Amino acid sequence: MLKKNSVFIASSLDGYIADKKGGIDWLHTIPNPNQEDMGYTDFINRIDALVMGRQTFETVCGFNVVWPYSIPVFVLSNSLKEIPEDLKEKVFLTQGSPGEILAQIHQMGFFRLYIDGGVTIRNFLKADLIDEMILTTIPILLGGGSPLFSELPKALQFELAGTKTFLDQVTQNHYLRKRHLAL
Repeated sequence: MLKKNSVFIASSLDGYIADKKGGIDWLHTIPNPNQEDMGYTDFINRIDALVMGRQTFETVCGFNVVWPYSIPVFVLSNSLKEIPEDLKEKVFLTQGSPGEILAQIHQMGFFRLYIDGGVTIRNFLKADLIDEMILTTIPILLGGGSPLFSELPKALQFELAGTKTFLDQVTQNHYLRKRHLAL
C-alpha cells in the first residue's frame, strides 16, 4: 500500500492559519453563495485517516456541529487524557514523535493520511514526512497569528502539481514533495 501524508489547509496571504486570537472567521471573508468546497470532498475521499493536534481537535469540537469526519481521527496530545464519550469510536489519542505516530497508524492499516493543525503540520515537515500539500490562499493579510510554516532543519523541495482559482479570488496550489532517490 502506498503511504502518503497530505496537508489540505488554508492560509492568509501572509501565511497564517489562525488570527492573533486563534480565530478562523477570516476564512469566510470571501462570499461563497454556492458553498464551494474547493476540492475538499475529492481530497478527503482518498484519505484513510486524519492526524490532528489537540488544538485543532478542540477547535473542531467547538464548532457545535455533528462530528464532520467519517474516517478515524488520531489526536496528538500529551495533555488530553480522554476523548468525549460520543467520539470514542471515532477519535483516538496518540503521542510520540511523528515517525512513531506514523508507525502506530500504519500498523492499524491506515496509509493515506491527512495531517492537520499548525503545530502538527510543522512537526511533520521538520521530520520530512509530508508528501503532498494543497494550500489554499485567502486574499487577506492578518498581520500575525499562527503561522503555517516555521524554521526547518533543512530545505524541502516541492514541485507544483497544479493551481486552481475559486470564487475568482481564492487560489489553491497543489504541491508534491520532490525526493531525490539515492542510486
